[in-house]
Amino acid sequence: MSNMAQSRDLSDPKTAETLAASVQSPERLKLLFLLTIADIRAVGPGVWNGWKGQLLRTLYYETEPLVAGGHTQAARRERIEAAQTALRQALAKWPEPDVSRFIERHYPNYWLKTDTKTQAEHAELLLSAEMAGKKLATRVKTDAFTAITELTVFAPNHPRLLSLFAGACAAAGANIAGALVTTTRDGFALDTFLLNRELQTDEDEIRRAKRIGETIDRLLLGQERLAHLLQKKRPNARTVEAFTVEPEVMINNALSDRLTVIEVAGRDRPGLLYDLTSTLSDLSLDIGSAHITTFGEKAVDVFYVTDLTGKQIESEVRQQSIRERLIKVLGKQAASMTPS
Repeated sequence: MSNMAQSRDLSDPKTAETLAASVQSPERLKLLFLLTIADIRAVGPGVWNGWKGQLLRTLYYETEPLVAGGHTQAARRERIEAAQTALRQALAKWPEPDVSRFIERHYPNYWLKTDTKTQAEHAELLLSAEMAGKKLATRVKTDAFTAITELTVFAPNHPRLLSLFAGACAAAGANIAGALVTTTRDGFALDTFLLNRELQTDEDEIRRAKRIGETIDRLLLGQERLAHLLQKKRPNARTVEAFTVEPEVMINNALSDRLTVIEVAGRDRPGLLYDLTSTLSDLSLDIGSAHITTFGEKAVDVFYVTDLTGKQIESEVRQQSIRERLIKVLGKQAASMTPS
């Protein structure tokens, strides 16, 4: 359940259907839900967070009507309305038109995978950008206890935007531990990257994240070239791997009715997400959603993609070509980590 919550598209009906077919009863679903929470919280300090809790709750509520014989769409609509009502209460001091405009900008799945506090922070970010007449805005939040710094970026959406964001992080040497990727109805991306903390003080960590945000700004304005930034980045010194993470690439059309699901697993490293998303774009694949997670030194990234005509990748030859290119990307780290 943890894996599905963090690495699957919860707005895709197939996700809940797959879990429902496995658990088969409301009681089993409830017990699995509680066991999953206990298991994550028992791993260690900072592993459990509100983001993971929200994803698990969403998956539970999407699945529960299916195993209980209810109607998913009604429950889904009620939860969306409840989330919007909670946000209105949180922003009670705001002018009502501003709150309504923010609510209207988002697709239904946004309300299911973000909590009220995050929504309020997003609303403040978008309003400040609007008042300043900007189409790009960033927000940084750091937490020493979880050793995670959140970098939220609001920018006009385009096919290579995720790759550009990931490249800016790679150029700064920042390692992405997770990502929450969303788009708005009016053509903007609202993405949050969870960066592993590198500096001791909050002030230094916030400055580092803000510099990444400024780099993204310059890249979008054409004032900087990503290839140049990545060339300037000095490679890390070679170290011996503590253990080997065998590269894996799985391509599946059964996990979604409309999109092809590509699951990539390998040893985590700074720049991995950039290399993967750039390769997918080079392969003429359109990324519908991305789900980025790390488990220690292992990264598991899942991409919901289509070809440029909006269709699933059904050709076995095409799938094999995609698999080989991604395996090559995952193999880069293994080669660079081999002691001389």
